[in-house]
Amino acid sequence: MNYAKNTRYTEDRTIIIKLTQAHIIGAFISYLIGVFIVPFVIEFSQKEGLVDLPNARKIHKIPISRLGGVAIWASAMLTFLFLVVLSYYPYGSLLSGILLGGSLMFLLGLVDDIYNLDAKFKLVIQLSIATIVYLLGVQIDTIFNPFGGIIHLGIFSYPITLLWIVGISNAVNFIDGVDGLAGSVITVSSITLALIAVAVTPAQPITALIAFILAGSMLAFLTFNFNPAKIFMGDSGALFSGFLLATLSIAGVMKGAALAVLLPFLVLAVPIMDITYSSLRRIMKGKSPFVADAEHIHHKLLKAGFSQKKTVAILTSVAIVGGAVATYFTGTLKNYFIYIAVLILIMVVLSVISVLTKPQPIEPHNDEEN
Repeated sequence: MNYAKNTRYTEDRTIIIKLTQAHIIGAFISYLIGVFIVPFVIEFSQKEGLVDLPNARKIHKIPISRLGGVAIWASAMLTFLFLVVLSYYPYGSLLSGILLGGSLMFLLGLVDDIYNLDAKFKLVIQLSIATIVYLLGVQIDTIFNPFGGIIHLGIFSYPITLLWIVGISNAVNFIDGVDGLAGSVITVSSITLALIAVAVTPAQPITALIAFILAGSMLAFLTFNFNPAKIFMGDSGALFSGFLLATLSIAGVMKGAALAVLLPFLVLAVPIMDITYSSLRRIMKGKSPFVADAEHIHHKLLKAGFSQKKTVAILTSVAIVGGAVATYFTGTLKNYFIYIAVLILIMVVLSVISVLTKPQPIEPHNDEEN
């Protein structure tokens, strides 16, 4: 992942140009595969009864497929395999750890979507997956010292890395409570991480590739997830996407300059704010932070009178602002990759506007178990 200084300009330039092509191809292919797969997943879910049923805590009124994660994971992995055939595969334990861990998180979420696992059991499995990934090299080794320099974490690297990976994975799951919200935030965050990955020194084009593939898969999912949703991503999609965001932020952002360790907090501002708020609120009430309720930030906005669509627009705007500030600090605005991001963000905004302005007879609403 790192390049020798005396050949860095030539090698980086060559590799980044090839991976730029892979970025564009990867995002486009993952989108097309996702759009093709999602309808089949919806049909299968309805036939097998693998749907999210309305109840007293949930707001959606009709059964909705909860296996969106299958389409998200499949489109991302199939796209990566296609790029392997095109000889874009960058060998290394770091990338292998991210793809392996993401797939294990997906399987955990899929089993939970079908059998409704105990929260503490899921946490133990998540910590185990994070440990495997840590041993494969996905590690937070240093943190930024506001008084100058960096702080080497030493033995604290392990618990901090686990806290970040498991925390972000669950944080993304927490915000999956309004049609289109989690998918929109994930799309914005993955694009931002991709831009930062090629802006930091040394550049991390492989990380950017995976992030763009995730963005393409998520845009395909959003086509069917905007209100009124035809499919939910479920724990399988949320944990898979959250895991990728967490590990890609380590591999592509925190591996750069010391200040870069703070950038993921801007990129992932929405899920971090929500999980922090939810956990502290539950603890202050004497409840377990693992006990589900309907008092997340998006619930507060809904109770304040905002519609699902406006709630999504508000929180997605926060994600875009956080991502814009993060890319500004890395100097990405001076890089031509920003034009790719602007193009994709325009597509997202236009999609949101079309949904907001289109009258809908019903508003089924997703509220995951977290």
